[in-house]
Amino acid sequence: MDRWCGKVAIVTGVSAGIGASIAEKLVESGVLVVGLARRVDRVKELADKLKDKQGKLYPIQADVRLEEDILHSFKWVKENLGPVHILINNAGLLRNTTLRDGDTMMWKQMLDTNVLGLCMATREAVKNMKENSVDGHIIHINSVVGHVVANIPNYNIYIATKHAVTALTETLRQELVSVGSKIKISSVSPGVVDTEFPLDSEHLIGLYKKIPSLAAEDVANAVIYVISTPPHVQVHELIIKPVGEEY
Repeated sequence: MDRWCGKVAIVTGVSAGIGASIAEKLVESGVLVVGLARRVDRVKELADKLKDKQGKLYPIQADVRLEEDILHSFKWVKENLGPVHILINNAGLLRNTTLRDGDTMMWKQMLDTNVLGLCMATREAVKNMKENSVDGHIIHINSVVGHVVANIPNYNIYIATKHAVTALTETLRQELVSVGSKIKISSVSPGVVDTEFPLDSEHLIGLYKKIPSLAAEDVANAVIYVISTPPHVQVHELIIKPVGEEY
């Protein structure tokens, strides 16, 4: 992690759970972390908690579904902190709906957050890294359901978005290779994680309480491992599951 000390990382979805844990680990390692979230008050509380650590957390209110928010965030970083070295696309959304009679707006919210928001942030990060000759690292927080179609009620569109993340990871790797870029792209796919991830279904909440789960810190530790690898090593996919998970 030494080479990232004093460098800039942008992390989306930092208000709670995996995003907050990742931000904390990075700050403790001396990284300047820009934390994007809709609930920016929570990021400010976390920044205050981390004020005596080696790095620093900068809270920015942003909704990754909105292109103007993403562009504004990268503009602020460019003008105030300098080149982006790390992007962690963590923001994610799950809505309780079905395919047979589902709610179109819920479908759109998941697609806009989990796929398009990720794509827009990635595009801006690659552009920034290229302009500044930075061999940075981009990490997508994916899911085990990005690799299998698990039989979980009402996960339909969510599973599709995570399969998209798997495909986008490989597509970006191919694009970067085609232009001779040394920017690294990795996907980290956790199983069930005990976080504040929004579950608006009593059935899903009950299900999650009965099955093995990871802690947010477990996923954050996996991210730190991935970005700690030498420049010539690219962890393309890392799947991390709790012992006993059935999916």
